[in-house]
Amino acid sequence: MCNLYSHTRPLDAVRSLFDGPFENMAGNLAAQTEIYPDYRAPIVRSLESGVSLSLGRWGMPTPPQYLIGKKTDRGVTNIRNTASPHWRRWLLPEHRCLVPFTTFSEPDIRRTDRGNCWYRPTGDSPAFFAGIWTRWTSVRKLAEGETTDDLFGFLTTDANTDVAPAHPKAMPVILTEPAEWAVWLKAPWREAQALQRPLDAGVLTPV
Repeated sequence: MCNLYSHTRPLDAVRSLFDGPFENMAGNLAAQTEIYPDYRAPIVRSLESGVSLSLGRWGMPTPPQYLIGKKTDRGVTNIRNTASPHWRRWLLPEHRCLVPFTTFSEPDIRRTDRGNCWYRPTGDSPAFFAGIWTRWTSVRKLAEGETTDDLFGFLTTDANTDVAPAHPKAMPVILTEPAEWAVWLKAPWREAQALQRPLDAGVLTPV
């Protein structure tokens, strides 16, 4: 499960990846070398023409059966079972997003200290996690009380041969090509679902 990643690509570099209008609602987009669950981080969403960049809070609403007896909902960062009724409501294009990242980490089973292994796209090419988002009212932290936030998470899939030696269980769904970004943001679910697959070997490099 990926619960730590970074994003250090500047705003102009993100803007240059997309044709058409680009609406920036994320401000100057400061570099984030460590993004943990519940942190605010950039997400890209589709507009009728072009895309928007905004900040979301990492962690989608938790299925209600796991919240019984709890006072807060800390959110779900990684989503695998898209057949679940809880997640199906957010699989239409209006709830899909791209989550930009520079590097991500997975727990490394080879390390006795339970440390992480970090990965980046080979050649530092731009890439995104395949994400979903929603606007939701909940109590994330008791000190905050009830808040309404744009929440996001991203899909996972089987680990590819780059990640499996350290973390064989799973990896994020990563999209590296503009055509994939367009499909994820706008295509019907049957077409977009095909992107929930491991990457080819060599697309990622250990950091």
